Amino acid sequence: MVDRRSFLMTGGGAVAATALTGAPAAQASPGHRPWEPVVRFTILSDIQGDLGDFGTALDDIAHTTPDSAGLGIAGDITPRGYDFEYAQVRAVLDRHPHPRRLALAIGNHEFYVPKWRDPDTLSQPTWPNGVTEDSLFRSFFRFAGRNSVYAETSFGGIPVLCLGTERYAKYHDPKLWDEVWLSDTQFTWLERRLAHWARWRKPVMVLTHHPLPDTVSGTRNKLYLGDYLQAGRLLSVLGRYPDVFLFSGHTHWDLTLADWSVRRVVPGTGNPEGFPVINTAAVQTGWKDDGKGGEVSLGGTFNQGLQVEVGPRTVVVKARDFAAGRWLKQITIPLHNTW
Repeated sequence: MVDRRSFLMTGGGAVAATALTGAPAAQASPGHRPWEPVVRFTILSDIQGDLGDFGTALDDIAHTTPDSAGLGIAGDITPRGYDFEYAQVRAVLDRHPHPRRLALAIGNHEFYVPKWRDPDTLSQPTWPNGVTEDSLFRSFFRFAGRNSVYAETSFGGIPVLCLGTERYAKYHDPKLWDEVWLSDTQFTWLERRLAHWARWRKPVMVLTHHPLPDTVSGTRNKLYLGDYLQAGRLLSVLGRYPDVFLFSGHTHWDLTLADWSVRRVVPGTGNPEGFPVINTAAVQTGWKDDGKGGEVSLGGTFNQGLQVEVGPRTVVVKARDFAAGRWLKQITIPLHNTW
């Protein structure tokens, strides 16, 4: 299987974010009073064909969170986007206990079929090898059970919004590869849904595969500065709301890093406190900075994700090592609008 790092493009431009530092789970405050209702769910990303670790993660989730209200997967559900790869993921879900509610975001690996002449033959010089852009979206839609890359669902009454690119960039500009493009329609939908839930004083969970620049771990690395063609516009929408939580994957960077969660302030939005952004790590291989503007594999077993606990006053996010079966750390984030 070809390493995704072969296909990443570089970009530029960044502004500051403030790290949210959390104590290890054994030392941190639980964040909720015993009598308060709490909605628990799990978010992970970047399965990329590592089906054994995905099954391990599902078993661990069932053990730690039997009352889970949902499972969010923030993209790179498959290694390349073939229909049979989606079927393999579905088979793992069928074999292992998992929450009934799923929130699925599309990732760049869902668009890698055109790099292959057939499932066994990589042929990037002849891209797209007869594969149409529309067929890639149709494969994702069949798996996700919807007809749009952006969608809203509910985990126990907590709104969860999935965002995603509506174009695979290389079909539209030969100089590009995986860059994310959102339509005016998706932006309008996002603005309206966030405003709606703000009026209802509800926190909103937003899942997107690609990270926004200068937010969580890895996003000051040149590999991830140009992922969005409209990064400023998306930041200006999200930045208005202190109780919007953005979860992003793609980097595979370790949740033990200090900037696994940050608060991103966007000037001009009228929200000087910013909004929380959390790294979802990966089920597949972990990566770290190589000190030269690139990355190097962490090696060994890597299988990480998040448990999220939403209460009336706070949101607690816990980093989990599914393979080791242990909590890595957690952070309690106060809500501005209690419910």
